[in-house]
Amino acid sequence: MGTLLNMFKNNMRQYSMIIALVFITVLFQFLTDGILLKPLNVTNLILQNSYILVLAIGMVLVIITGHIDLSVGSVAAFIGALAGIMMVDMNMPFYLAIILSLALGALVGAWQGFWVAYVKIPSFIVTLAGMLLFRGLTMIVLDGQSIAPFPKAFQKISSGFLPDFSVGSFNFLTIIIGIVLSLVYIGIEVYNRRLQKRYGFDPASGKGFIVKMVVIVAVINLFMYVLASYKGIPNILIILFALVVIYSFVMNRSIMGRHIYALGGNEKAASLSGVKTKKVTFWVFVNMGVMAALSGLIFAARLNAATPKAGTNFELDAIAASFIGGASASGGIGTVIGAIIGGLVMGVMNNGMSLIGLGIDWQQGIKGLVLLAAVGFDIYNKNKSS
Repeated sequence: MGTLLNMFKNNMRQYSMIIALVFITVLFQFLTDGILLKPLNVTNLILQNSYILVLAIGMVLVIITGHIDLSVGSVAAFIGALAGIMMVDMNMPFYLAIILSLALGALVGAWQGFWVAYVKIPSFIVTLAGMLLFRGLTMIVLDGQSIAPFPKAFQKISSGFLPDFSVGSFNFLTIIIGIVLSLVYIGIEVYNRRLQKRYGFDPASGKGFIVKMVVIVAVINLFMYVLASYKGIPNILIILFALVVIYSFVMNRSIMGRHIYALGGNEKAASLSGVKTKKVTFWVFVNMGVMAALSGLIFAARLNAATPKAGTNFELDAIAASFIGGASASGGIGTVIGAIIGGLVMGVMNNGMSLIGLGIDWQQGIKGLVLLAAVGFDIYNKNKSS
């Protein structure tokens, strides 16, 4: 018990939101009489929040650099509208339309990144203008009407599952993947621990290390068991997993990631240290444009339509997910995993409150209080550590 308490104290920022997520999940599991964690609802949670989680991954990078992006919802709607025109009206192959849509998202990000990085207009103003501009362009290109339906192959991005290789009532392939992921995780943790010892670092205690691995392996396999009880692993979960792995690696193990953290921590010091701050800011916004485009494609595929009102309030959910996940409003602090956890906190709250019949007015108020509490907790920790 003492080992666990010490581990929590040393990593309070990292573990507090995980504990909050567990607490909220258990609470709504009780209030909904067990409906929340039923296999069908767990799968729906993934599908319903996938586009917000994609945005949160890009948004946390923007926030780490000390900026903000208010335009992502409008950009997602705009790219979804263009994808609808390409696939439905022009009969373009879906894979070509996806590539062009992501490229257009990069151009949008480059447009906004130029004004922020090189003209030095505050990101709040640039992206607020972008929010209005791209919402207007969405209405113009759609002429106020929806475009539907999308090709079946495109819809599978959000509604498809890995091939059903079942034994009895379970998707056997999902169980196998859970076991493989557990073994890979154990191998990585053991390797990292040996590496720490080799270079003279003081790793976590043996008991804490084992407890951590047992808990995470249990969570992985329980999650896969729940998915296997319905239809298996959704295609969108594969996309999210790949994004989390890639961006976590970039932020933790690459020069670009270190430059992003350095820029957010102290821009002048980073510039004096040789970091090309303007270039880093520019590419972070380009990346945000691509992620907004991907989010728009995912939402359009799930809705099976491109609509003028798509993407409404997406930016607020993505920003909230980043802050709830531990990102600092002053920049320099935040993680991709934290943003995902923050997005899941919001998603579980939305789903749980809907299941127990709370109106949208109460839901908005409660989410606002949660966001305020998360940022207040962040400031409290910073003041305490200083």
